[in-house]
Amino acid sequence: MPAMLREGAGFPRSLLLTLAVIAGVSVANLYYNQPLLEMLRTELHTTTLEANHIALYTQGGYALGLFFIIPLADLVSRRRIVLVNFSVLVLSLLAIAAARDIRTIHLFSFLTGLCSVMPHIFIPFAAQYSRPADKARNVGIILSGLLSGILASRVVSGAVGEVLGWREMYCIAAGLMVLSALVILRVLPDTPRNFTGGYGALMRSLATLFSRYAALRLHALRAALAFGSFMCFWASLAFKMAGAPFHAGSDVVGLLGLCGIAGAVTASHVGVYIPRYGVRRLSAVGALLQLAAWGLFGAGAGSYAAIVAGIVLIDIGMQGIQLCNQAPLFELEPQASNRINTLFMSIYFIGGAFGTLLSGLAWSRWGWPGVVAAGAVLAFGSLLTTLTPKRPQQ
Repeated sequence: MPAMLREGAGFPRSLLLTLAVIAGVSVANLYYNQPLLEMLRTELHTTTLEANHIALYTQGGYALGLFFIIPLADLVSRRRIVLVNFSVLVLSLLAIAAARDIRTIHLFSFLTGLCSVMPHIFIPFAAQYSRPADKARNVGIILSGLLSGILASRVVSGAVGEVLGWREMYCIAAGLMVLSALVILRVLPDTPRNFTGGYGALMRSLATLFSRYAALRLHALRAALAFGSFMCFWASLAFKMAGAPFHAGSDVVGLLGLCGIAGAVTASHVGVYIPRYGVRRLSAVGALLQLAAWGLFGAGAGSYAAIVAGIVLIDIGMQGIQLCNQAPLFELEPQASNRINTLFMSIYFIGGAFGTLLSGLAWSRWGWPGVVAAGAVLAFGSLLTTLTPKRPQQ
């Protein structure tokens, strides 16, 4: 059994890096489907909107998992929560691999999203036990691991889908979760509970925290709009790339995900600039980068160069907005860090699910120009939130 940690005494580097890797492996389950959507649509003889809903149900499940599962980390053993969720993930991923119709994939994609939330136990865990001077950096390291998992998931699923097939990709994902569960069993220490009431009281405390902190509400909305803009792009990219002039397969869509590596690098460094420039200023820069990306996606819709440059910009903008709005919230009430993170990330992924839905509707009615317009509106909404009167933590 790993040794117990002391709050604020420092977070072991080896444990931090291990959790960063497992965070990436876990969150990857949300994004394997993105390069495979056109392949799934073709094999299952369904519409682009039904295929888009695979990503929608995954994001929606993730939002609900954040809201209902993550608060449990204040009540029961983190190890137990992680191991139970990883076990369910293995079963749901195998069920997707064996599915013969789109409804079954929708159902188990929702369950996959619901149980893929464990990185958001790791993030407040690292924040709570890190030294104050290391808190933002350590959160950034785990977030970088998470983002690297997102990038790798698209590349790997695109390649595996093209060479072996989409079912084999989900079998591989299940195997990775088995391995992750074994590592967690070995390295993750037990920690004391942070809440003395029951689950009902714990959930009611979420409403109290949400009403108490204006910064939490504003930061969550700002980040949710940015993530919605980001997901609006990725939810329709496979359909866009399958048509003229690209006629590209899942492997190309996956490789385009590598262009977002700049976002992962950004996340590991943004934290050190928050005290110097402030959350609002950094958020405004991120939103402007996203708007510039949508300009490229619209003006250069038939150009690989424009698509690649736009991916770099939209990824840097989104990741920068997430970290600079998330990290300061852990200072609001350290003992409630899991619940504060629950509220922030639930709203964040509701934004992602909304962006995914909007993307599917826009694509089915107006094609790529509709997707560009929808994504740009969401990014502009995020920018508008930086113009509110300044309050503490903003």
